[in-house]
Amino acid sequence: MPESKSRRRPTKGPAVTPSSKAQKPNAPWFLPVMVTLMLVGLFWIITYYISDGRFPIPDINNWNIGIGFGIALAGFMMTTRWRS
Repeated sequence: MPESKSRRRPTKGPAVTPSSKAQKPNAPWFLPVMVTLMLVGLFWIITYYISDGRFPIPDINNWNIGIGFGIALAGFMMTTRWRS
């Protein structure tokens, strides 16, 4: 009786995407701005706590914490786009 031929399965290699081009590094200003935003946000919050609410903006009370976290968050969001 004749033997059946086995089917050839396609080999699975690494997926090649069309956008696999080498990405350019960030602009020279990107890293200093990112770190500065994180530090300014941190110092904003520290200043608010140390001064007992008198600085940086006394009339907005606890919104100073939100502003500090917002500034720091902008810096941390930049870290997701950072390439060396």
